[in-house]
Amino acid sequence: MASRIAKAKEIDAAIELLKGHIMKLKSNGPLVKNTDAYKRQLQTENEQLKQQVGNLKLQLIDAEEMNGRGQVAQRINPLPSPIRIPAIEANVQSQATTEKVINQANVQQANKKKKENVKKQGKGPAPVVKAAENVDVSRLDMRVGFIRSATNHPEADGLYVETIDCGEAEPRQILSGLVKNYSLEEMQQRPCVVMCNLKPAKMRGIFSYGMVMCASSPDNCEILVPPPDSKPGDVVTVEGYPGTPDSQLNPKKKIFEAIQPDFLVSEDGYAMYKGVQWKINGQGVTAPSMRKCEIK
Repeated sequence: MASRIAKAKEIDAAIELLKGHIMKLKSNGPLVKNTDAYKRQLQTENEQLKQQVGNLKLQLIDAEEMNGRGQVAQRINPLPSPIRIPAIEANVQSQATTEKVINQANVQQANKKKKENVKKQGKGPAPVVKAAENVDVSRLDMRVGFIRSATNHPEADGLYVETIDCGEAEPRQILSGLVKNYSLEEMQQRPCVVMCNLKPAKMRGIFSYGMVMCASSPDNCEILVPPPDSKPGDVVTVEGYPGTPDSQLNPKKKIFEAIQPDFLVSEDGYAMYKGVQWKINGQGVTAPSMRKCEIK
């Protein structure tokens, strides 16, 4: 009997020791060690403590029953399993999320730079007119032309195919989108002004070697008329803009596109460049009826 009482006291002492250890753990406050190893260590210790408490509780119950005593009223609550430490878990998750966002941003930035490099290698910078390069109407080779004949384009309903004498050894073949403005009969045997140094362009299978200059608006288009006494090959000049026309305009440099916005038909019907009349042998170029409109 004495040995059983001693055993019970020993068990009571162990329980009190464990309770004190548990209270000490609780009093330490939030854990701040933010490592996976430390979390695993806490979980292992928790399981061990839980098992020890359970064993001691069974031994105590056996001892009390042997001594004729009822169950101990005080219950020792086991530690929850596993121990969860919200502060640590939140911190770990936050770090993982941050690293993931940073990695995604780095990958996106790298892909963007790669695409930009490929684009630069595949497509060089667009040629532009140099600031020092003279860009004015003197770069254009505009001459008097005479339409000998015109036919309908076999593959394009809106185009005429014209044979135009520009004072050269052979007439030029030029295509014009004037079907809505002039009948085929009206396109025969008539004077005009031709832009002669455009790069030849194929339109629905047929090359065009120039452009008939016209007064133009969204609703109408008229062929410009040279002076009555002019002849094919006579050159258009603009006072104040001397110079030699390009043999052929480079379409990549957009020379004509830079000059054309300054072309205008005046209130009295004359073709103008920056407020100065086009002249052929000292006389003006006119539009039949259109006024204050573009020239194209």
